[in-house]
Amino acid sequence: MRSDWHSADWHAAQVVAVHAETASARTIRMHLPGLPDLIPGQHVDVRLTAADGYTAVRSYSLASAAAGEVLEITVEELPDGEVSPYLVRELAVGDRVEIRGPIGGWFVWREQDPTPVQLIAGGSGVVPLMAMIRAHEASASPVLFRLLYSVRSPETAYYRAELEELDRTSPRFALDWVYTRSAPRGWPHSPSRLDAGRLRASVLPPGSSALSFVCGATPFVEFVANTLVHAGWDPAQVRTERFGGSESSA
Repeated sequence: MRSDWHSADWHAAQVVAVHAETASARTIRMHLPGLPDLIPGQHVDVRLTAADGYTAVRSYSLASAAAGEVLEITVEELPDGEVSPYLVRELAVGDRVEIRGPIGGWFVWREQDPTPVQLIAGGSGVVPLMAMIRAHEASASPVLFRLLYSVRSPETAYYRAELEELDRTSPRFALDWVYTRSAPRGWPHSPSRLDAGRLRASVLPPGSSALSFVCGATPFVEFVANTLVHAGWDPAQVRTERFGGSESSA
């Protein structure tokens, strides 16, 4: 990290691109001069200031950790949210927001890590895992990445086209879906929540030295982490990040 960059300070970032991921989620790309190298899995704080001086701060996981002075976040609009509706519906190219960070050094993937990686996401919990996937594909790392992604329906999946293209073309990436409410026509499994049997059948086996990153709502993360450990995974190899029902990161 740059010696003159302080992650605890607020920095002005300009929005350079926006696009919809789903009907209720939007990816925002921002330019931030002097931004240090990012580590996939980190997050940033976003601060909005109203005309009357009122401020609101929320944390969002990085969706991309590419080198350069650009960062991306993906924001899910929450019906009772204070910040997310503005970011998803109103923020425009050219607008400025304040950014603090990057933050985090444990729930991260580094190119030097020689172990295979098992990613498990529930809903919008895929955001920091996508940053890892993109960084891995841009690197020379030969390790295998696998993603198990649980979503309500195909329409609610983030980055769907990009993930499916990687699954088709990359020898270092494998993808499996779990649909909890509706599935594509011809899908071999009936829509249902991820259960222990499906989880064990869809991930790398315990004892493979793989590192697992699990992100999603708290009940989902707790179920996945407990199931992995009961199946024989070393708890030290299961890293988790979770969010609750309120406006929060990921």
